[in-house]
Amino acid sequence: MMMTVSTELTIGIVAFYLVMIIGIGYYGYRRTKKVEDYMVAGRNTHPAIIALSYGATFISTSAIIGFGGTSAQYGMSLMWLTVLCIVVGVIIAFICMGKRIRRIGKDLGALTYPELLGKMYGSKKIIYATGAIFVAAMPLYTAAVLIGGARFIETTLGIPYLTALLGFAGVVALYVVIGGLMAVMYTDAVQGAIMLVGMGVLLVLTYVYLGGIVAANNALESMSGLVPSTLSSMGMTGWTSMPEFGSPIWMTVITTLVLGVGVGVLAQPQLAVRFMTAKDGKSLNRAIPIGALFIVMMTGVAFTVGPLTNVYFMDKLGMLAIDAAGGNADLIIPLYINSAMPELFVIIFMLTLLSAAMSTLSSLLHTMGTTLGGDIFARMRGVRYSIRANQIGIMIMMIVSIILAVMMPGSIIARATAMFMGLCTAALLPAFVHGITSKNPSYLAAKWSMAVGAGGWLIWAVFCHTAESKMLGICNALFGVNSLVGSPWCYLDPLVVGVVLSVTVLLVLIPLDKKRITHEDQMKLI
Repeated sequence: MMMTVSTELTIGIVAFYLVMIIGIGYYGYRRTKKVEDYMVAGRNTHPAIIALSYGATFISTSAIIGFGGTSAQYGMSLMWLTVLCIVVGVIIAFICMGKRIRRIGKDLGALTYPELLGKMYGSKKIIYATGAIFVAAMPLYTAAVLIGGARFIETTLGIPYLTALLGFAGVVALYVVIGGLMAVMYTDAVQGAIMLVGMGVLLVLTYVYLGGIVAANNALESMSGLVPSTLSSMGMTGWTSMPEFGSPIWMTVITTLVLGVGVGVLAQPQLAVRFMTAKDGKSLNRAIPIGALFIVMMTGVAFTVGPLTNVYFMDKLGMLAIDAAGGNADLIIPLYINSAMPELFVIIFMLTLLSAAMSTLSSLLHTMGTTLGGDIFARMRGVRYSIRANQIGIMIMMIVSIILAVMMPGSIIARATAMFMGLCTAALLPAFVHGITSKNPSYLAAKWSMAVGAGGWLIWAVFCHTAESKMLGICNALFGVNSLVGSPWCYLDPLVVGVVLSVTVLLVLIPLDKKRITHEDQMKLI
């Protein structure tokens, strides 16, 4: 069968892209001479690469596909997540936390997030506990990233979902396994630049097709009367306004999506490691403007274009975006791109999504692999990190993530992302902040803060938060109801409950602990 010109062009551009990425990964491999290079990129990374790698790792298909589709349902209220991502995810993360993480990580010789947290408290148990959380929960987030990339490849190239999934995962695993974090960060930087171009063009074309900024936004605002009754009864007032305060939709948007990701970014191990690759504090300062611009373009465009797809589909098909996508929010953005955009941009945007997915996926795989292979298996054998152990760990976690990606239901990308970030925030963030800000941190307080935070998050997710409790079915099996609390509390995200409990326990136990951790205690842990 003869290929069409578009098919030949698509294959040619994608092939060139993949060869370029693998070539950059090979360059990273050639520069990887020791374990420290594989784990933290030699601690001498350029500020621009740090910023682009941080942003590209943070912003994945979860933001573009998952959250873009979710914003098509809930509207521009998700713009508050963009604000929080800039204030918390860039300014606070780089200035208040990044410099401390870099300094303490280098001082203690830590190469991973679990090791850094464990060494701050002089405890192998904390290393194992943190590692267990990552190995158990991170595949959920990784699977969401895999789904986002594979779904777009499926709809664009017209190939089976499983084929797209396996091919996508295989290419990323190749350069991560071989080149380590050095390869990951160099490829991230290139992928981040592609993402900036793709999202910028998407925003411009969307407003051009919808008649301009004023006309498009006015059209969206005038559609408030078309909000489905199922959503309006839950507090949604339109796509350009905030939901009713305290309503179920407000709870979902603010506590799950905005707080879950906007605050959860501080507890992400794959992002914290980026700070450990910097040469000094000045490098992190120089990275801030690029990082802030990147976050604005990625999340701001996704949360603007997502709601505006309702205007497009209502004009072309006479239905809302979620209806045009068959009820699957994860398909809204791919469907819009393939329906509205010119042929060449579809290919460009596919590269944008591939870049977004590959940059995040590579970092997640590296984090999971070094956690399983180094922080757990190697340490249990009484040795530290080895490249071979990390490589085996990466392959194992990739297989687990692929299995989850096949099994997970539709419209899951945004929720899976928020769940993982919420758990990390509740279980780890208070103890982590205490560890990097205190000269003599309290192991007692940190230990119980982590346990209570994780436990509170889990209990609320299983028995109270409808989104998880209904899906798991445990609450219904035991008590005959999907949630033990009524509306609107059944929409309150477990993140809020877990963080409140974790912080409370930490603050109560810190003054009661008379035996604090000293620098000598920290240095004893090999």
